[in-house]
Amino acid sequence: MTGAEQTPVTVGGLLADATSQLRESGSASPRLDAELLLGHVLGIDRAGVLAHGDLPAAPGQARDFAAAVARRERGEPVAYIRGIKEFYGLAFTVDARALIPRPDTERLVELALERVRDALIGRPRPAGTPPLPIWDMGTGSGAIAVTLAVECRRRGYGGEVRLLATDSSAEALSLATENAVGHGVADLLKLRVADLAELDGATAADWLPVDLLCANLPYIPSAVIPGLPVAASFEPVAALDGGPDGLAVIRRLLPALPALLAERGVALLEIGDDQAAALTAAAGEALAGWSVAIHHDLAGLPRVAELTRP
Repeated sequence: MTGAEQTPVTVGGLLADATSQLRESGSASPRLDAELLLGHVLGIDRAGVLAHGDLPAAPGQARDFAAAVARRERGEPVAYIRGIKEFYGLAFTVDARALIPRPDTERLVELALERVRDALIGRPRPAGTPPLPIWDMGTGSGAIAVTLAVECRRRGYGGEVRLLATDSSAEALSLATENAVGHGVADLLKLRVADLAELDGATAADWLPVDLLCANLPYIPSAVIPGLPVAASFEPVAALDGGPDGLAVIRRLLPALPALLAERGVALLEIGDDQAAALTAAAGEALAGWSVAIHHDLAGLPRVAELTRP
C-alpha cells in the first residue's frame, strides 16, 4: 500500500470535501446540507458530526456519503435523501409522495393549537360533550394533523379531540398514515381520500360540521413554479401549483366553508406572503359577514388567513 492509501478518511475531511462540492454545484446551504447528509450516513446528529471530525470514517460510510452528496448535487432535496424532515420538533417520514413540510407551516399549527385550547376551555363543555372535530384538508405527509394529535395528547386533551385528515392523492395519504402510526396517534386520526370538501356521504355525516379546519393547499402561482429552486422539481407539482395567481384552489374551497364549519367555526389557511390582500378580497366576496384575520410568521410576513364564521 502507498502512504496515501494508508491515510484514513476522517469525518472532518469528508465534511470539508462535500461542502466544497455542494457549493460548486449551486447549493444555497452547502455546509448544512453536508452536515445533515453525513450525520444521516453515520447515524448521528449534526452536533456529533462537528464533535468527531478527527474520527476515521469506514470505507462503506464514505461510499454511502458520496452517493448521497451526488444526489444532492443533482438537486434532490436533503429531506428526500435522508427520508426524514423535522417539523414542530417531530421527525416525519418524507418522500416524493408528498410535499416536504416547511417551517412556515408551524405557524398554522401554533394557531390551531390556540384555537383548540380556546374551544375546550373558553366555553362550558358539559359531561358527555362529544370530542371537538378538526379537519386537516390537503394533509400531504400528515405533518399538520399528526402534530396536532401529538400535541393534544401531550397536553392532556387527546380524548377531547378527533381529527380528520384528507388528501386528493392516495399516495400522499399512505405517507400520512405511516407518520400517524409512527407517532402513535393513528387512533386519533381518520384518514380519507377526498378532493377538498368532496367527502363521501358516510364521512360527511360523521364529521360535519367541524369546529376547526386547517389547510395548507397549493398556493404557488403556476408561472413561478419553473423558477423555483431545482429541489422543488422533485416534489409533486400538484401540491405546489395554485393556478394563475396562486389562489385558484383556495377560491374553490371558500364557498364550501359555510357547509363545513360549525357555529363560530374557524378555518386556518396557509397563504403566500404576497397574497393577504387578494385572499381577503376573495373571502369578502364568497363569505359575506365572515371575519378575516391575517397572521404573520416569524419573519414578519403574512402566512395564515383565519376565517371565522359569524
